[in-house]
Amino acid sequence: MSEQNFDLVVLGAGSGGYAAALRYAQLGKSVALIEKDKVGGTCLHVGCIPTKALLHSAEVADVSRESAKYGVTTQFGGIDIAAVTAYREGIVAGKYKGLQAHLKGRGITTIEGTGRLTSPTTVQVGDQTITGTNVILATGSYSRTLPGLEIGGRVITSEQALALDFVPKKVAVLGGGVIGVEFSSVWKSWGADVTIIEALPHLVPNEDEAISKHFERAFRRRGIDFKLGVRFSGVTQNESGVVVTLENGETVEADILLVAVGRGPLTANLGYEEAGVQLDRGFVVVDDKLQTTVPGVYAVGDIVPGLQLAHRGFQQGIFVAEVLAGLDPITVDDVNIPKVTYSDPEVASVGLTEAKAAEKYGAENITAFEYNLAGNGKSHIIGTSGIIKAIRVNDGPVVGVHMIGARVGELIGEAQLVVDWEAYPDDIAPYIHAHPTQNEALGETFLALAGKPLHV
Repeated sequence: MSEQNFDLVVLGAGSGGYAAALRYAQLGKSVALIEKDKVGGTCLHVGCIPTKALLHSAEVADVSRESAKYGVTTQFGGIDIAAVTAYREGIVAGKYKGLQAHLKGRGITTIEGTGRLTSPTTVQVGDQTITGTNVILATGSYSRTLPGLEIGGRVITSEQALALDFVPKKVAVLGGGVIGVEFSSVWKSWGADVTIIEALPHLVPNEDEAISKHFERAFRRRGIDFKLGVRFSGVTQNESGVVVTLENGETVEADILLVAVGRGPLTANLGYEEAGVQLDRGFVVVDDKLQTTVPGVYAVGDIVPGLQLAHRGFQQGIFVAEVLAGLDPITVDDVNIPKVTYSDPEVASVGLTEAKAAEKYGAENITAFEYNLAGNGKSHIIGTSGIIKAIRVNDGPVVGVHMIGARVGELIGEAQLVVDWEAYPDDIAPYIHAHPTQNEALGETFLALAGKPLHV
């Protein structure tokens, strides 16, 4: 048995865990970072980064098909899945190597192995006892399934979908949220027939309803089929494919079924409850400083109730490190954390939807405006349609921005600043947005909300 002592022990080296480690080390403290697999966690290895590599491959495939209208002679010859895999793995390997070097350069002690919380100040890793003045829990999440729906064979989650060595001809996707629509977008671009099954009334159901409706029209134009407001009943599989049965009696036949019904917190059998950490349906209960029910033990990322986003976990990690250092970091509410869905088309949003704004302020006290990207020069050039929708309180600030169209994820930074700093449209209207950019579409939207539209 061996014992090591640190100012901070972080259990889990995903986005939240490694951000906390880096920031606390930057503040001059000693840090142990414990990870059972690879530093970088889900986001780097089987989530954000590799899926966006697939989406870029899909975009290139679409561009090659459509190149003639841009005056470029080319031809789409199919998908070389081995080459796609090499490209994806190369991206991940490069980022992983860089992160390892960065952690080492900051003097952080990385410990490989499965950690278990054994007291408010100790984590056990094999025969090592790692002691910290404080502990941060950052163990991340796993792909959920439905009761009675067993993963295996041709019934897969996003992790297995990444590793497929073939392009399926027909795919059924259970779940029309971010993961489901992103993989659907990839497979359609690669030439597969795709059917999405979503129990709620809309695809990307957490977005503003206007955005969801635009999204559904866009997917319909792409030939992606979807069944909304209907629940999954069961699935059978054999060597050649799956048959998915819905509660209304319909069936969907496909080569594979992707189960994309969300992610659950990885907190079971890690000693949390035995150490006094309160859980609620598997999530760690925390206060406004992200401290658990055990003083000195904090939690960040996907195990904390709320949005499961890598950048949320990353910011929470920095936040806790600064709290522990005696600083006073600002809190960013979940509603003001930017969200991006990287399908074709992209969706990006921050702040309140129109429905939530009406609920909070009263429908008569808000104004919503939609700017059509058809009026934006750069959007026309790159061949995208879509809208930017902004909501303001009458005689008050902008409280929500919602966008759909190619590349709109790159616009979310300004939108977040506007919403989180409670800017009035009149505050933003004088600022110049470079021409020709899609960023101008945000400027036009805020001009309209300020009562002086130019191109609408």
